[in-house]
This record gives sequence, structure tokens and C-alpha cells, in this order.
Amino acid sequence: MAGLFGSAAATASNTLGDLKGDVELGNPPTDSISDLAFNPNPADQKDFLAVASWDNKVRIYEILANGQGQPKVQVEHQAPVFSTDFFKAGTHVLSAGADKQAKMLDLNTGQATQIAAHDAPIRSVRYFEVNGTPMAVTGSWDKTVKYWDFRSPQAAGTVAVQDRVYAMDVRDNLLVVGTADRYINVINLQDPNKIYKTLQSPLKWQTRVVSCFTDSQGFAIGSIEGRCAIQYVEDKDSSLNFSFKCHRDPPQANVTNVHAVNAISFHPVHGTFSTAGSDGTFHFWDKDAKHRLKGYPNVGGSITTTAFNKTGSIFAYATSYDWSKGFQGNSANYPTKVMLHPVQADECKPRPSTKKR
Repeated sequence: MAGLFGSAAATASNTLGDLKGDVELGNPPTDSISDLAFNPNPADQKDFLAVASWDNKVRIYEILANGQGQPKVQVEHQAPVFSTDFFKAGTHVLSAGADKQAKMLDLNTGQATQIAAHDAPIRSVRYFEVNGTPMAVTGSWDKTVKYWDFRSPQAAGTVAVQDRVYAMDVRDNLLVVGTADRYINVINLQDPNKIYKTLQSPLKWQTRVVSCFTDSQGFAIGSIEGRCAIQYVEDKDSSLNFSFKCHRDPPQANVTNVHAVNAISFHPVHGTFSTAGSDGTFHFWDKDAKHRLKGYPNVGGSITTTAFNKTGSIFAYATSYDWSKGFQGNSANYPTKVMLHPVQADECKPRPSTKKR
């Protein structure tokens, strides 16, 4: 089912997206950008964006009405920061990285405290709740996933996984953990200390990103080979699983350049999703109609991470070097920036013909 989205869609001009309204965030990080997160609380009138970077910092920006970002506060780590996430209430920001610790920033006081520790770098941190109690989950290169109740310095639980954690996401009670060697672990956070299901990624190469559906019925996987897989949690829905090619250049003399899928973000209202990659492009897709909604021109550098704001009216994407071409691919003038794309009404809406499950 690899050709579902096909190249025919790419030739239709109405699927070509427009970048001319995109706004660049001022005062960006000084090194590659690893993660983006928006405050999710619908009661918040304002949008805040957390930007994690290899320059050892997480910066929090307030997004102003004119689309510009104003730096508000930042968290310092002792090594590159790989991951950031907001509390559901929008009051605190989590961050974690190569210094083997996770921190919690109180946005009201500007104070940051360490809330987690591992024996190796922490690849991902996510917020979740258990019966209304705020918690964090961390996934590390020490081959463990740990849970943290902010009232205690000790882990509330630990799950051993097969290999280093490369990608992780949470939605409601669904936790998906992608490790080295293409293992994907599904955990029900109502029973967090055991793995509900383990599978090998349907994609043949290294997992770069996992992202949960908005309805938490499944998740998308992106890999380094320019492919994406749509995977449902329950076996009864397995007929809906499929994978497709994306972020690949047109073949030239029997050679096709493939690019890593670095980021997948789901639209909070429509449930459609974006992919973004090392080829410097992003696309919006409708998984239910198996259709590409929009594809966008090259933005001038690898896209390393993306995020929608809580209403889905802003799509943020970060351009910076992602090391996909090794040390020699980097240069001092490689762009490092965060762009804010105003989402137009038709860009992320599913097709009306979509059959509901």
C-alpha cells in the first residue's frame, strides 16, 4: 500500500501550499533546534511556545497578535536539550536532554527545579495525568522509561525497554515508545508499569519520530528512509494500518534520494497531520482519506521539529542542521530559525468525502 498518496497528487496545483505569510521568530536559539511545544490550555488567551535547543537552553516565547514572538523566560541545562513539553494547564514547562536530567519550569515564578534523572541522556519528556495528578514520563538512552510524581525525587515507576529510546509521545492514556532496533512499545498509562503491546516498526529503517493520534486510537511513525506508517493500537483496527512514501526526491537516473522524516504533528481540531523532513519540506495529510492535503516548497534547510498551537491556527516549524549528512554537511551559515505558518481554513481540513470509522 506504499503508493496510496501517489505522485499524482503532487501534480495538482491546488495541493501546493504557500509560505509567503510565514513569520520568523526573533531571538532564535544559537544551535540546532530539537523540539517545539505550545501551551495546550484552551482557557489561555495567549499562545506560548517552548523551543528546545542544542545550545543547552529551552526558551519560552509569547506569540503576539502580529505573529511575532517575544522571549519571556528560559531554562538552562548543562548539555543539549532534546525535548520539551507543557503541563496541560499551561503553567509549567518540562525539559530534558543530554545532561541526563529533566527539569520543570514554573512560568509564574521563573524558577526551574530538577524533577528526573537517568543514567544516560534523556531523549524525551512528556506530561500526563493519573486521576488528576500531574506526572512526567521520561525515555532515555539508558534503555528505561521512568515516571515521576513531582512531589517526590524518586521515580514512581520504571519500565525497561529493549534499547535506547529514540522517540516517545503521549496522548490521554496512550504512551508510545520507539527504541533503537525499530522496536515500538505501547503502554496504557492506566497500567503504566507494564508494556501493553510491542511491535517492530513496519518501516525498514531507524525510527525518528512517533506521534499519537488526537483520539489516542493509534499513532504515526516516521523513519530515516522517507516513509511514514499509520498504526492503530487495537488488533480489530489492523486493517486500517498502512505506510506511505514521503520526503523523497523524484528519481534521477534510477537513483532516488530519500530523506529522514524528523517530525509528525497532529492537528488538534481536524486530526489531520503534518510530516516534515531533512529535505526541508513539510506536508499536510489526511490519514482517513489517504490523501495529501498540501505540500510546501523547500524552506531552505532541514526541518527538525514541528508543532501546532492549541487551536490549530499556527503551525510552527524549526529549520536547523539535523546531522543527516554528518559533520561535513554542517556549516556556519546553516539557517537556525523557528517559523510560524498561519494555517488557512482549507489547509488542514479533512476531505468531506472521508468515511468515518
